[in-house]
Amino acid sequence: MSETIPLITIGITCFNAEDSIEAAIKSAKAQDYERFEIIVVDDCSTDISPTILKEQKNITVIFHEKNTGPGGARQTLISNARGEYIAFFDDDDISKPERVRIQYEHIKKAQKEFNTDLIACYCSGERAYPNGYTVNLKSIGRKETVPHGALMADHILYYGSKQKDWCYGGTPSCSLMCKTDIIKSLGGFDSAFRRVEDLDFAIRLALAGGYFIGTEQNLFRQNATFAGDKTAKKNVEAELQLVEKYKEYLIDKKKYYYARHWPILRYHHFERDYSKFLFVLIGLLIHHPISTLRQLIGNAPKRFVHELKVKKSNVNENTSSI
Repeated sequence: MSETIPLITIGITCFNAEDSIEAAIKSAKAQDYERFEIIVVDDCSTDISPTILKEQKNITVIFHEKNTGPGGARQTLISNARGEYIAFFDDDDISKPERVRIQYEHIKKAQKEFNTDLIACYCSGERAYPNGYTVNLKSIGRKETVPHGALMADHILYYGSKQKDWCYGGTPSCSLMCKTDIIKSLGGFDSAFRRVEDLDFAIRLALAGGYFIGTEQNLFRQNATFAGDKTAKKNVEAELQLVEKYKEYLIDKKKYYYARHWPILRYHHFERDYSKFLFVLIGLLIHHPISTLRQLIGNAPKRFVHELKVKKSNVNENTSSI
């Protein structure tokens, strides 16, 4: 590589990750890209994570005096990043050595193809459950025709009609690389969100005309965990918060009712409250019969199979759509 290659910031948020943060940092240090810095933000951990971080060498560590959640911690990363690009790693993920380099190469190619810097690159990976079950997390935009613009925002907010040739997928921050200035220009991550802050950022990027690209290669491994901030209740609260943030947009699209009630339907499914599930489902079928049936038929069977495979695990995965 040329000596003029840009500096890339690897940003890691840490909260009560005493069992995994050292391995996450080790995988960051092992990146084969030539110019990078590592910044870790400890979001007021109450375990021994701060002690572990103080022992690490060749990284910058910032300690929050108050817990701000993932959005707030990432905002601190963005504010302190010196890199032209920033790649977000999670405190319980292991990234492969080639991850940063490959994502950077994908972004440079996309910048030339689409003639814009409004590009977010997500990498594929895998999620491992305690019972040995592993799920491939295939990234959005890993094929030639990538999602972009307002239709991508519609997809996130209410599973809007898919562009048939687009390659859809999730937009998790733990696999994201983007130009630092682009993230700043869009307002970064909204610290008001304790969950789904990654979806909120993706919506704003989409509405700005952004492109969502990804890697075919699996470049990180995620260990499925269960914590107090990952419950079905916490997740549905955050999803409804997201709907309210974009209420005017959804009303204009005539999808506010659907966008608000689908997360509630999913929540009752996770809680096994089938009487309330049926009540909400009937309302959705009355107001949006085609969208509701399309979503049920398209995703419910896959979700059922997935839950059968993960049920022996001690982890309740509650953020995927049914």
